Amino acid sequence: MLGTGITVWAAFQNFHQFNIVIALVIATIKATLVVLYFMHARYSPKRTQLVIVCSVFWLAIMLALTLSDYDTRSRDVRLAAPQFFHRA
Repeated sequence: MLGTGITVWAAFQNFHQFNIVIALVIATIKATLVVLYFMHARYSPKRTQLVIVCSVFWLAIMLALTLSDYDTRSRDVRLAAPQFFHRA
């Protein structure tokens, strides 16, 4: 309930450009607690912990590749005028 309360409180605050950062930090902490305690990963065998760590590492690789691709895109976006083709 504490995590939900903090999430609701943060949603009503104005942190300007850090709104998304704070929301993602809260979500990451809550997701970590869910994996560690509710999914019993903290007390699981080492092989299961290795699979979880590798999964997070793979997710980080995928996010890094996606964001690097997004970063290389052109930011000069112009809407093209519609072109009409007339058949003779």
